[in-house]
Amino acid sequence: MLAVAGIASLGLVTIASATHATGGGGTDSLYYVRMQLVWICLGLVILGAILLWRYEELAKYSRLLYVVNLVMLGAVLVVGREALGAQRWIQIGPFSFQPSEFAKLFIIITLATFLSKREGRLKRFRDLLPVFAYVALPMLLILKQPDLGTSLVFLAITFGMLFVAGGRPSLLVLLGGGGAVGMGLWIWAALKYGVWIPLKDYQLTRLTIFLDPWQDWQGAGYHMIQSQIAIGSGGPLGRGLFNGSQNRLNFLPEQHTDFIFSAFAEEWGFAGALVLLCLFFIVLYRALRIALHAKDTFGTLVATGIASMMVFHILVNIGMTVGIMPVTGIPLPFFSYGGSAMLTNMASLGLLLNIWVRRRQIIF
Repeated sequence: MLAVAGIASLGLVTIASATHATGGGGTDSLYYVRMQLVWICLGLVILGAILLWRYEELAKYSRLLYVVNLVMLGAVLVVGREALGAQRWIQIGPFSFQPSEFAKLFIIITLATFLSKREGRLKRFRDLLPVFAYVALPMLLILKQPDLGTSLVFLAITFGMLFVAGGRPSLLVLLGGGGAVGMGLWIWAALKYGVWIPLKDYQLTRLTIFLDPWQDWQGAGYHMIQSQIAIGSGGPLGRGLFNGSQNRLNFLPEQHTDFIFSAFAEEWGFAGALVLLCLFFIVLYRALRIALHAKDTFGTLVATGIASMMVFHILVNIGMTVGIMPVTGIPLPFFSYGGSAMLTNMASLGLLLNIWVRRRQIIF
């Protein structure tokens, strides 16, 4: 909890700096900070409520959660609000939420139930087919929005949980590596020969522009170039709070959400980035330790799924800002601005703590 509190606190300070010049709610320069505090407080309430339940009870409602997940994701396609070229949000009064964020936690819980019933029977390729089919339905609904980043998170969660559930490592590496190579060849063929691919043009550009952002430095590569300039200008100790030029002069796009790490690194430097990474390491270490000491397979798989989700978010988000990963719009856990993401992360933390405090089996 202390590490998460540290990450969230640094996030609030960075959001204040990143949005001080642009503001959000009219002339209120602290609008985004106030809203993030609201989401954190509401997340703490959800965390506390989750601690009151025995996490094992969730397995009983797995089918219901799976259906609710599908209904939410399907509703986005019907009544969802479109923004930034994607239909991902549902508007309720003055608030909007992103069902695909909550879908991550739902798929972790439901897949943990699904896999715990098949423990030890996941050695062959045909044994994995029902698992991939189980994940494919909500994943396809998310791709339809389109939300490629969250779809990739689903894959990371699935492979992480399959490994712990007893899937043969060599088979998982073969499937993961083969899938990545196959996808790469498919993207190359789509760009080179116009082969059909279920991705929009801007998604294809996002997946490839990181290889050479200067080929379109005023367009698709702009985000990545400005991010690298911001991180590089931070140097060893940073330029100081509220003194980042790329951040304050609004050269850095989405500096309070997708590219918040760039804004942080510019003002806090390499030393600050290292502290933040250490805090994330502590959170991930604790999550894996909880998975190791859980009293049952269901708890182990839930903790593993949450850890896999967080690892993927951290690696892809920071990798994106330094230019070694594609731009996929994945937020940094507990750090980026966003209500749906913060509530999902807090609920995930509540589940981890629930599994930890109930780690001992009672034997009569």
